[in-house]
Amino acid sequence: MEAVLRNLSSSVELLAVAALSGEVQQWDEQTVSRAFHWARYCEHIFSRFHNNPAISRILEKQLQITNNSVRAVFPGYREVCFSDLSRCQHVLLVGLLNNPEVPISIMKMLFDTTSPVNIKQGEYEDVTGLCSHIIQYKSACKVLTPFTDSSAAGADAEAEVQAGMLMERLDALLSQASKACQAERFLDSVLQGCEGASEHFCRVIAAALLTRTNSAAQTASVDFLLDWLQQKHTLLQHMCSALSSALLIDLAKECLKFRHAYCDVLKKWASDMEYSINDDEWVKTSPNPTVSFQKLTEHFVGLFEACPSLRNDVEKELNDLKISDGDFDVRGLSVWGDLLSEINKRLSIRIT
Repeated sequence: MEAVLRNLSSSVELLAVAALSGEVQQWDEQTVSRAFHWARYCEHIFSRFHNNPAISRILEKQLQITNNSVRAVFPGYREVCFSDLSRCQHVLLVGLLNNPEVPISIMKMLFDTTSPVNIKQGEYEDVTGLCSHIIQYKSACKVLTPFTDSSAAGADAEAEVQAGMLMERLDALLSQASKACQAERFLDSVLQGCEGASEHFCRVIAAALLTRTNSAAQTASVDFLLDWLQQKHTLLQHMCSALSSALLIDLAKECLKFRHAYCDVLKKWASDMEYSINDDEWVKTSPNPTVSFQKLTEHFVGLFEACPSLRNDVEKELNDLKISDGDFDVRGLSVWGDLLSEINKRLSIRIT
């Protein structure tokens, strides 16, 4: 039992270092692997002894002693209780996400989705992609809970969990002014690692932007994510074409910056259209993203209905663009004129 208590104390101290110490700057893959090894050890301890009251009391007493000594070193330390041992890997992961000193290389390794976690007996595990493994587990729990909205299932639940982790990391990095560049590099690295899964990444960003902000730190993270997204024109366009209209409208209502960025994307799509005599319709001249004139109109109508204050300004802008095309009221001569006509027609039908 003495060895168990020593290992338990060392593991709790390790959790504190992972969450609060600058020592993590020196950590490499083997160090992270070793840390998660000890986190799993704590989970095993809980699994083995949580139904044994006598031993549980001994372990809780040791935890309190260790918590007191660790708090003396790290004033912002959050105590580890006995029940925390059951999810020690998650506690460790959240600690790393919240520590702005963790190197980008470690974060990229943990979020790597290209290879599965390789668990071997008798040696330290390969923790590459471990975040994805934990995310899948947490997502499954979220889907199965009876209190979860029935619409939040599968990939949407996974995106929600990933969004929470993404925002935790941004909160940590942006808590220090000097870490803004690291926050941008972190987002760039996540985007790079999501090649081939861009639609899912769009759902993650949407879930992150819809995070209910209840602190200045979370508000700053949402603003930072929006500013970063506006610089990624290809990703922003893909997001506006891949996400459902309902989700885009939710984003437009919640985020003023996204509302204007969304509107700019719609105008960009319109400017890339030319009139096809054969099809008697406006068609896209660029292949990506493929958005029809009818779908473009639906986007504008939905946006105007959700954000009435935006309608007058945008309609004036579209009318100015129509005038610059010659101000003709003949179908096929100006995409702006035809767009205005179709938008007003649909809105009037809905009103009546």
